[in-house]
This record gives sequence, C-alpha cells and structure tokens, in this order.
Amino acid sequence: MGDTTHFRTIIISDLHLGAGGSKAEEVTNFLKSYSCKKLILNGDIIDAWQLKKYGVWKRKHTMFFKRVLKMIEENKTKVIYIRGNHDDFLDQIIPLRLGKHFQIRKDYILNSGSQRFYITHGDVFDSITTHLKWLAYLGDLGYTFLLWVNKFYNKYREWRGLPYYSLSQRIKQSVKMAVNYMTDFEEKLTELARSRSCDGVICGHIHHPAIREIDGITYMNSGDWVETLSALVEDFDGNWSLLYYNQSSAVEPKPVSKNSNSNTIIENFPGVEKQVAFSGLFLGKNQRIL
Repeated sequence: MGDTTHFRTIIISDLHLGAGGSKAEEVTNFLKSYSCKKLILNGDIIDAWQLKKYGVWKRKHTMFFKRVLKMIEENKTKVIYIRGNHDDFLDQIIPLRLGKHFQIRKDYILNSGSQRFYITHGDVFDSITTHLKWLAYLGDLGYTFLLWVNKFYNKYREWRGLPYYSLSQRIKQSVKMAVNYMTDFEEKLTELARSRSCDGVICGHIHHPAIREIDGITYMNSGDWVETLSALVEDFDGNWSLLYYNQSSAVEPKPVSKNSNSNTIIENFPGVEKQVAFSGLFLGKNQRIL
C-alpha cells in the first residue's frame, strides 16, 4: 500500500450523487488516498434534479459523505460545501456552519500564498439556469441521455480493446455554440474575480477542467466526477495542479523525475485493490511544469 499524499487544498465539484452517471466509488477512493487540510466541495455534489425524477440514492453515494466525515475526524480537515445549481435545495439553509470543520456557503475566498481566489460553482452567470429553469431541466435531460448512450458505447469500445471515449465532451468541444458559451463563461468569471479584488477564480459547473491565465487573472475549473474525473489540488508551496482519474484501464506505475521533460505523472493509487493512473500538470508562481 502506497504512502498517502497530502495537499493543502483539494477541490472537487460536479459529483452529481444520485444521478446514474456519477462515479461515486472513484471519488471516494480518491479521498481515501489523498488527504488535505482543506476540502472544498464546489457545487453539484448532490443532484437533486435527478433525485426528484428518476435518480436513485445508493449506498455508494452515502459512503462518499462518510469518507468526508472521516477526513474531518482523522485529519481535522476543514470542509467547505459550495452550493451549486443541482443542489439548489441548500438555498433554504445557507449560510450554515456545523462546528469548526464544516460549513455550507454560496461562495468563498481562498488565500493561497500571496494570492486570493474567488470560489464559486459558476452558475451565477448561467442565465438559462437562473431565469429559465425549465429550459435548464430540458438540457439536463439531453445530457443524461448522452451519458446513457455513452455507457453502452464504451462497453462496446472496451470489448474491442479501445480506450474510453466521451461523446458529450466531444460534442461540447466541437459545437460552436458550446465553445462560445464556455469562452464567455470563463471571461465573465475572471471579471467577477477582478471585481472582488482577487487574483483568480475557481469554479466547476461546465464539466471542463482547466488552469489558464485570462487577462492577468488565473482561471481554474475542477472539472467533474461524471466524465473527466478530475480534481484541483494545491501543494504546500502554493502550486496548483489538475489530477485525472484513468477510468479506462489499470496501468503499472511509472516514476517521473522532477527534471523530466514529460508533463505527465503516473503514480500508484494507494488504498485500493487495483492500480489506476493519475496525470498532473503543476503550475506554480513561475509556471513550472513537473
């Protein structure tokens, strides 16, 4: 069993627990293996929209929250749950603080070294979700259908010995309207961060992990645990990275030197029976790639 890797901050979003496509077991295994001082659940953790209609709450979804509670108990991890549009039922209770280590909020400002990051789920600028909720529900149905098709398509690909392929991610990256929406989304959030006197913004919502600079403001998106299976992590030197869970195959660990020209880190996944791969791109103050 490998050593546990500790981070100052771990940020995950868009788990959609209760929805059929949620990768609850994978994200729970991730939190069993990587501890942190601060865990930020950046919205859409529980998918109330799906649960109201045809979603099902399963034991594996409960196990995720049990793992979070154990992190608080064992490591004194501070947990901040940011409300998302799919868990908008939290509007009735926020802001809420339970003891010293758990709070539910609408947004949050995180100090990272000398920098300040504004953290929001991201639906604040989604006018469709805010003003035309019926249309947002319709879009959610279409996305759920794509995930259903994707599930059977990837079973076929697995039978053929082919890697995992995301239909919905491909559509979002190729359809001009979707690309324009993501670009507009990112630019508006960086403007919001600037208005809050912050150096950067951290969000989720669009299921598109990213770390980039936009007009002098750092934009980071933690992705999701439905398709990309990604997390944002901060080390104790203030460097941020994206970690990806390889959901298509188990691989042998390959050590990568800090002096290597490769920007991929593949390492043992401790605490579970099978080995899986993670890749990380670390960006620090000097934009270092390890």
